[in-house]
Amino acid sequence: MSRHVYATSLALCLAGWALPLLAQAPRSEPITPIAPATITRPALVELGKKLYFDPRLSKSGFISCNSCHNLSMGGSDNLATSIGHNWQKGPINAPTVLNSSMNVAQFWDGRAATLKAQAGGPIANPGEMAFTHELAVEVLSTIPGYVTEFQQAFGTPAIDIDRVTGAIAAFEETLVTPNSRFDKWLGGDKRALSLEEQRGYDLFKASGCTACHNGPAAGGASFRKMGVVEPYRTDNPAEGRMAVTGKDADRFNFKVPTLRNVELTYPYFHDGAANTLAESVEVMGRIQLGRRYTAAETASIVAFLKTLTGDQPRFAIPQLPPSSDATPRPQPFK
Repeated sequence: MSRHVYATSLALCLAGWALPLLAQAPRSEPITPIAPATITRPALVELGKKLYFDPRLSKSGFISCNSCHNLSMGGSDNLATSIGHNWQKGPINAPTVLNSSMNVAQFWDGRAATLKAQAGGPIANPGEMAFTHELAVEVLSTIPGYVTEFQQAFGTPAIDIDRVTGAIAAFEETLVTPNSRFDKWLGGDKRALSLEEQRGYDLFKASGCTACHNGPAAGGASFRKMGVVEPYRTDNPAEGRMAVTGKDADRFNFKVPTLRNVELTYPYFHDGAANTLAESVEVMGRIQLGRRYTAAETASIVAFLKTLTGDQPRFAIPQLPPSSDATPRPQPFK
């Protein structure tokens, strides 16, 4: 074989190898991949995990963080509004805890700036866990296993609400869901999405949905008015961001929810009024964008949204330390 023919063959061969490599190049899109969690303080995270699952942080001894943010159900409870102490009806839909560390703030109205600030709210809310921070700390302080674990996590055995909420937040920060099929597609795996799913994503972008649903969480990074083109009709009394700022301009402005794992977190919206993804797509297209999708368009967008389901958190259910004789017993019916 002549040198010229050999060089030409080699070049073609290398080009042939390069084509698949080019096809696998990461994509630049408004929705970006989720990175796996990095744990730097395992003792703190393990403590937070136990506190997250511990119903003794509630007056009834029955409700835990996991009750409304069930990690077996996409980090939510799949109810329109949650059930609180004494079977009280909650005022608003429980947002997923998964990927919540990526939110600009916590709660639909953003009244908690951090996960740590959010963690203390339900404990003392009379409609949720109905305890007080002081009583929660008293209970934990009488459980020898917790005293030991606070020592391991913080260096001293002291227990206070700041440490309690800090530990819960540290655990919640690990609840990310990487490796969705959409993330694989973003990474260059062109076979990760079907043609219909890609059509749905293209329509999602072309419609303007990524103006709000962007970044690694596909949302959660801003507050937007619900009902831009057409008013949203609801009996739910929530006023949105206005409840925090007091500004009428913020009325009905809510934190944009994440679309990650959205197929698991039904029903949808702050009032939980949309039971299905198809219904939520139809309503949002109409009231936010002034667009009425066909049944086929809705189906394509729904197909795309289901590709955002990532790896769910996996761990052994924590074994909670037993109460001591001195631990106050719950009083669920008082």
